[in-house]
Amino acid sequence: MRLLVTGGCGFIGGNFIRYILEHYDPEFVTNVDALTYAGNIATVAGLAAQYGERYEFLHADIANTDLMDEVMRKHQFFAVINFAAESHVDRSINSPQNFVHTNVVGTSVLLDAARRHGVRRFIQISTDEVYGSLGREGRFTEQSPIAPSSPYSASKAGADQLALAFHKTYGEEVIVTRCSNNYGPWQFPEKLIPLMTINAIRDRPLPVYGDGQNVRDWIHVEDHCAAIVAVLLNGKAGEVYNIGADTEMANLDLVHRILAHLGKPKELIEFVTDRLGHDRRYAIDSTKIRAELGWKPLRKIEEALPATIDWYLANREWWENLVP
Repeated sequence: MRLLVTGGCGFIGGNFIRYILEHYDPEFVTNVDALTYAGNIATVAGLAAQYGERYEFLHADIANTDLMDEVMRKHQFFAVINFAAESHVDRSINSPQNFVHTNVVGTSVLLDAARRHGVRRFIQISTDEVYGSLGREGRFTEQSPIAPSSPYSASKAGADQLALAFHKTYGEEVIVTRCSNNYGPWQFPEKLIPLMTINAIRDRPLPVYGDGQNVRDWIHVEDHCAAIVAVLLNGKAGEVYNIGADTEMANLDLVHRILAHLGKPKELIEFVTDRLGHDRRYAIDSTKIRAELGWKPLRKIEEALPATIDWYLANREWWENLVP
């Protein structure tokens, strides 16, 4: 089985490549990444030496039609798994055009190339942010209306709809996954958990938006990777699968846990002006993937969050070059 993984030098994509090479035996994994600010080749360091011909890396932009044609012509891929995305909400507010280029145009190029070159399956990795914001009650299901709040989530919603349209129009075996907030090793330091962890390690202020009561639903990245494999192997074409671990937490509570584990004072917290269009609460209903594909999360945040913090403590050389 040959897999084309796009965005494989990013946080989730890189963890997925490590996960599937370790736990399964695909004939070949090709990692395509443009190595923009959040794509770090160090995230997949050592894979070529460890897995030999089972792994290769191609530095390329997924919106480059000629290059995507070339790579798909070279290999007969079973599936494309599209992690490639500009994903930081604050950056999308400042420069939305970059997000349209990668998240919409890039997905379109990949879908069309996969169709023309006979790729069996196309897994579009999306986000719960396409659903917008929740009130105090309820959870997002696959039937929840799409209501994105930022240029980032709007670009991902557009890519999702485009992918599903390729299934309806061309019969392409497209599946969309929408996951809650991930945490774990190799996450780019602008995201909440690594940012707060690294700032606390350095005794720098921890910037918390607004009142800190925005709620997110957290899942360890390896549980997400296991869910993607279940969808890849057994998911139904044309479907959307929500992925979550039923772990809701206010941002401020999460920051308090990080400080407590590191033995740092709460006085490091600095409340800052809230983000524009900041969604108040996300929560995922993952009943469908659990019932239909037999997946369930295995890692509890009580153990997995401290292990993640300890990873950043033990791997300063990975992030020190990324954070001034």
